[in-house]
Amino acid sequence: MAKEVWTDQDGRKYPIPVKQREGRSDSGGTVRAYLLNRAKPHLPPWLTVGGIGLAGGGSSLMWEGSAAAGVGLTLASVALTGVTWWAGRSTSAQRRLHSAITVAAGSTWFTAAALAGPFTGPLPDLFLMGGATLALSWNVRLVLRTPEAAGEDSDKGLLAKVGLARAQIGQPKVEPNKVTVPYALPAGEGTNQDVSKALPGLAAALDVPANAVRNRPDPDSAARGTFTIVPKDMLRDVIWYPGPSNPGGSIAEPIVIGVYEDGRELQLTIPDALHLLIMGMTGSGKTEGAIDVLCEVFSRRDVIGWLSDPKRGQDLGEAFAACDWVVDTPAGAEMMIEALKVVVPARQKWLGDHGYRSWEPAAAEQQNDPAHSCQKGRTCGCPGMPYLVAWFEEAANTLRATDDDVFTGIAQEARSAGAWLVISMQRASGYQISTDTRASLPASLCFGVEEKDAQFALPSEVLEAGANPGAWGNKRPGYNYLVAKGIDEELWSTPARTFRNDPVSLEWVAREFAPIRMGVDPVTAGAAASVAGRAYTDRMADQAPAEEEDDMQHEPSVDPEDVDIDPEAELPEAEQGDDAPIFGQEKGRKPKGEEARQLFEEALQEFERNGQMVVGPKDFHDWCEKHHLSRPWVSGQLKEAYKRGRVEDTGTTGRWRIVPALTPA
Repeated sequence: MAKEVWTDQDGRKYPIPVKQREGRSDSGGTVRAYLLNRAKPHLPPWLTVGGIGLAGGGSSLMWEGSAAAGVGLTLASVALTGVTWWAGRSTSAQRRLHSAITVAAGSTWFTAAALAGPFTGPLPDLFLMGGATLALSWNVRLVLRTPEAAGEDSDKGLLAKVGLARAQIGQPKVEPNKVTVPYALPAGEGTNQDVSKALPGLAAALDVPANAVRNRPDPDSAARGTFTIVPKDMLRDVIWYPGPSNPGGSIAEPIVIGVYEDGRELQLTIPDALHLLIMGMTGSGKTEGAIDVLCEVFSRRDVIGWLSDPKRGQDLGEAFAACDWVVDTPAGAEMMIEALKVVVPARQKWLGDHGYRSWEPAAAEQQNDPAHSCQKGRTCGCPGMPYLVAWFEEAANTLRATDDDVFTGIAQEARSAGAWLVISMQRASGYQISTDTRASLPASLCFGVEEKDAQFALPSEVLEAGANPGAWGNKRPGYNYLVAKGIDEELWSTPARTFRNDPVSLEWVAREFAPIRMGVDPVTAGAAASVAGRAYTDRMADQAPAEEEDDMQHEPSVDPEDVDIDPEAELPEAEQGDDAPIFGQEKGRKPKGEEARQLFEEALQEFERNGQMVVGPKDFHDWCEKHHLSRPWVSGQLKEAYKRGRVEDTGTTGRWRIVPALTPA
């Protein structure tokens, strides 16, 4: 008993047993069997037409001329056509329409033949021509259905493999290296989240990378959306930074830092983008992406930059010359953060006084417009206020030295003050940065990361749409996803790649565009100096060593520590503890009262001279050992200094900001 495969009208295949005649080979005398087997799949439509003809003729003997039968048969025809249309909702639109037309035509002829007789008027001609046409249409449909057929049916078979068999597929749109296909899930039988879960399986079925298949949900429907399939990685070829996209332009105009996979420019409009989180593992191209952004920023005319770089210029040192203020220690970063807390409201007040709801390029110009004057009724002529970019590189170091929530308040208010906060770090987990701060950084530039870390940088809807930076890790330097306000949401889950860049470009930009970049405005400078004191006002001081001269001419004859000692004065009387300690006595002399408080004030002045404006008891460790005073005593003195206005509360437990002496900005 052999088995043949029979294909029905729906494309389903059935193995059926075929008994071979004894004494005949498979190759001999099988022409009739071959023709019969080939004709079998095409017989059902013709048998159906013949059956309708016989049924119509027989029914005329019973119901010919019956009005009641006419009403019943008409209602039955309409009902049967409607049921066919309803039952075909899970099939393709073409099959559903074809089936409904076939049923409607057959039931209409049957009703007419039963009431008037099969040989009345044009009924015989309609039966022969119409019946043959319908049967042939189903035969043609079957002939065109092949296992290799592409299109809607093959797409539905592919979706069936990933659990979306009942999904309806629309007309595909084919572009170079990109196919978009709209889909719709049956009502109540699935959501767009189910589609997101099926994307990895669909990518495997298509034999493309995991992030080559994405879906964009319809914002007005939980069951509709669009598949996007990009079969070839168009980002493999490195594109070197072509130079500033808008040299000398305003920072309010878009910057260009790379390309998307479809060739579109990777653009970011900074004032619209809100604050930015840059994240990527070691080797993912995060530093080159940062250089791209800084090259664009410092080639614009109306911007100043503050940079905190704990790596002390190892990667971004070429940007130092273009910045208004640079710090490279945890203490310096903490001081810059405290300065921002004062600078932001000062800038907000200036903008409000000049009639700006938020920063715009006109705010950077001299204020010669009476509509933007702080003196109502006449032009004020105030200097303009450039846009401020506050960049914290390797921010994890800063957060460890301060507090994981230290940026939250700044991020929530800085945008209206014309300030852009950039936090760059390898992993923005909850252990390193607070949830509130991360929520205040709605824009993100995410390079390759570990699979589990993508959730820290990208919104859930972007990940559900198919974005997967974990697929790159550090194997695709520069590959990224950019999520920011002002960018089409379709592009949020579209892979991009930043330009290949190097510090040479950054150094050239810093030098070449120095003449056109604005200097710091008096409001920002004054607010920063009120917090950082000499650490800000002396930031541009020449640090180069003095020229070497004859050491013998300048060698001091007295130790610098002894210059104030009068050699003729009598020695002071000995006090307890001045000599070697006796068992049970404290070693060395311990200052008390006003003397101890004076030493504490001198310590604050020393911190201020060294540029460390944020202090706490832990910073007095060596000082306490030297003067035999305890950290609790220092804590008490800091609280007393707060009452006197010598220090201010930073909002972080155990940290106080020194109020500097008034100095010119």
